[in-house]
Amino acid sequence: MDSTMSPHAPPGRPPHTRWNPRLVGQIAALLLANVTADSVIVMPLFVLPQMLDHFGTTQAAWLGSTAMLAGAMWAPLFGKSADIHGKRRMLTVALLVACGGAAVCLIAPNLLIFVLGRTLQGAAVAAVFLTGSLVRDLCTPRLAMTAVGAVTTCAGVVGIASTSNVESLVAQFGFQVVFAASALFATVAVICIRAFVPESEVRTPGRVDVVGTLQLGGGVVAVLGYISLGPDLGWLSAGTLALLAAGVVALARWYLVSNRNPEPVIDIRNLGRPMVLTLLVVVLATGAGQSMDQLLSLIAQVSSDQGLGYGLDAQGSLALLFGLPAVGIMAGGLLSGWLAARTDPAVALAAGVVVGTVAAFGMFLGASSLPVAICSGFFLNLGMGSLLTSGFNMAAVLTAPHRQGVTASMVAVTGAIGSVGVSFVGAAVLAGTRVAVDGTTVNSATGVHSYIAISAGLFVIAAVLAFLLLAQRRAERPQRTD
Repeated sequence: MDSTMSPHAPPGRPPHTRWNPRLVGQIAALLLANVTADSVIVMPLFVLPQMLDHFGTTQAAWLGSTAMLAGAMWAPLFGKSADIHGKRRMLTVALLVACGGAAVCLIAPNLLIFVLGRTLQGAAVAAVFLTGSLVRDLCTPRLAMTAVGAVTTCAGVVGIASTSNVESLVAQFGFQVVFAASALFATVAVICIRAFVPESEVRTPGRVDVVGTLQLGGGVVAVLGYISLGPDLGWLSAGTLALLAAGVVALARWYLVSNRNPEPVIDIRNLGRPMVLTLLVVVLATGAGQSMDQLLSLIAQVSSDQGLGYGLDAQGSLALLFGLPAVGIMAGGLLSGWLAARTDPAVALAAGVVVGTVAAFGMFLGASSLPVAICSGFFLNLGMGSLLTSGFNMAAVLTAPHRQGVTASMVAVTGAIGSVGVSFVGAAVLAGTRVAVDGTTVNSATGVHSYIAISAGLFVIAAVLAFLLLAQRRAERPQRTD
């Protein structure tokens, strides 16, 4: 096959074979969509303590991770719909839904309404994989691997600017300023995408399994709700056990029905060993890495002078703690795309997991040392940037062009479930090990270090699976063609 021809390119529109001003403009427009996703997932972590105080709750996982959890429900709908109705169209719909969710969060009078808004904001998760899929339609495969890295991780540039100003803005206007910024990003992104990015002409006839999506999403929410509420209500209480049972039944029902459905919203049949290994690496490593952001947000403003065995005393230094690592995720994405284009996405995936594993173990020291925490955070995000890009690239090379949306959504769903699941488990560990100090209940050093140990252990398992995937890809290399 001619290396300049892309099976992902829309008919009649020559794919980009090298970087040029038109491609840069399209990447910039798509990048704004991922800036919106970044503002939905990451920016609220900067103000997590303020949100907990405002709503009078200790459920940090619900406030910080609801959008990612909702993303696990939104992603299959948008992925399947994108293959049927067009990727650009569904990307703009997702951004508009996320914009509406930000507006709800901005004016939410209570926790219930706020969580509803965060659920709507979760639609922005679809932007991450839809932008990557659009890039693969616009470019030749070799160029697309690097371009996917740019569009999915360079949102960190805006993250650096936002973290340098967020403390003063929050002090002046309250935590709601984060959601006003998110709504603004979504609006600008929709305008630019409609103006500069062409619609993909790759289509797959079919329909969207809405019932199956609700069963999958409802089951995941119920199980994670059991994990979150268990420490407060009791693991064996009637209410929590009923919640767990409802989740298990919904997931079992979804699995049985999806096996008989000719067009399931997520097709888990005949995935193949490489795809299964890829998804396992994504779910474990993404969960381990992104859950660390939640931990950092909870210990960042705790002073080491309190003698708790942890504390970063980062008041006034949040730009360093959260902004500098944003450079890491951008660099990881670009390096991963460059490496994948010259070797194999499995190589980049394994490299990212190894870097994340080393950084996770570094957090044992970083929990009580701001310089070490900044360094570990940088390399965690370097690994996460590589994981994000190489996960999508790996799945893309294993999938036919007309199913790119569904497959990319599958990667997004597993990543979201991993992120939320580990965050909820970590929050449960912190809640179960809290101690009273001077009449105030605070997180204990045991809970913080147990949280880190869980994440580091998951990274180790993901690293083993990543090298198994790499070994299989190398064994299959003589049979593969470009």
